Amino acid sequence: MLVFINRIDRILDDYIEYGCLFMFLITILGPTAIGKTKIAVQLAAQLNGEIISADSRQVYRGLDIGSGKDLAEYSFNGKVIPYHLIDILEAGEQYDLFQFQQDFYTAYNGILERGHQAILCGGSGLYLEAALARKQLLEVPENSSLRNALKSHTQQQLNAYLNELKPHLHNTTDLTDRKRTIRAIELATAEKMQQSPSSPVAYGPIFGLKMDREQLYARIEIRLEQRLNEGLIEEVEGLLQKGLSHEDLQYYGLEYKYLSMHLKEELNRTQLIQQLGQAIRKFAKRQMTWFRRMEKRGTKITWINANQSSSATANEIVGQLKYTKPDGQL
Repeated sequence: MLVFINRIDRILDDYIEYGCLFMFLITILGPTAIGKTKIAVQLAAQLNGEIISADSRQVYRGLDIGSGKDLAEYSFNGKVIPYHLIDILEAGEQYDLFQFQQDFYTAYNGILERGHQAILCGGSGLYLEAALARKQLLEVPENSSLRNALKSHTQQQLNAYLNELKPHLHNTTDLTDRKRTIRAIELATAEKMQQSPSSPVAYGPIFGLKMDREQLYARIEIRLEQRLNEGLIEEVEGLLQKGLSHEDLQYYGLEYKYLSMHLKEELNRTQLIQQLGQAIRKFAKRQMTWFRRMEKRGTKITWINANQSSSATANEIVGQLKYTKPDGQL
C-alpha cells in the first residue's frame, strides 16, 4: 500500500513540474452559468489538456447560443484548447447514453494517445454519470416480445415494474413518458441478464464548482439577456427553417422550449424573460441536487468556490491536485 501511495505522489509531483498528468481523468462539474468552460480551458492551458464536453445539447450542430457552447472561450493566452463531443450530430438526430459513453471512451483514449491531459467538463447529470461509471453501459436493441407483453400495462403499472427493476432510479423523467418508461424497462431487464464490462478509464479527482445562490442567479439573468442580444431568437428561427419542429425544440428544453413558445406567440418578450429565467434557476437547483445525490451514492467531489475569478479558481484546482489522491485503476 505504501509503494502504491508513493507511486501516486511521484506521478502528481511530475504533473506539477511538467504540466501534464497523462494517466488520470480530471472532471469539472457544476450548475449552469457558473463558468465551467472558462475554468476548464484555463486548467487545460496549464496542464497541456484537452476538454471532453458532458453536455446533452452541445453535441448538436446549430444549438449554439442556447446550449452555451461558447466556442470562442476555448483559447487562453493565445493557446487554442482542443475540445470533443461538441457539434458531432445534426439537430434532430437520435443520441443516447450508450452512444455518448462510447464516444467519450474514444475521445478519452485519443487524448491519452496524444500524451495530453483529459479533462471532462459539464453539467448534464446523466452524461457525467455515464462517463464516470465504473461499468460500461450495454447496447440493448428493442425487445419486441417484452414490448408486446407491456402493451396492456398502464403508466402506473409500468412505473411500478421499473421501480422493482431499478429501485434507485436516476432519471425520474423515465416515469412520466410511456415510451421512455418502456425503454428504461428494456435496459434494466438487459442489465439483470448481462454482465457489464469495466470502464477503460483511469479516474482521477472530480472538482465541483459552487457559488452563492444570489450571485449564480444574477449570472443567469445577465447571461440570458446577453444570449437574446447575441441572436438566440434568430438561432431558433433558423432551426425551424431547417426543418426542426416545435416538438423538437420542446425536447431540447429551456431556451429552445421557451423560444418556441415565444415564436408561437404564446409568450411575449417580457413573459419569455421572466419564465425562462425562472426555469433556468430551477434547473441550476436540480443540477446541484443531482450532484449531491451522486455524493450520497459514493462519488467523491471536491468543491471549489467559484465566486472568485476563473483564473484563481483554475489555480486553486491545480493546487488541490497535489493533495487529492486519484482513485485511478493502475
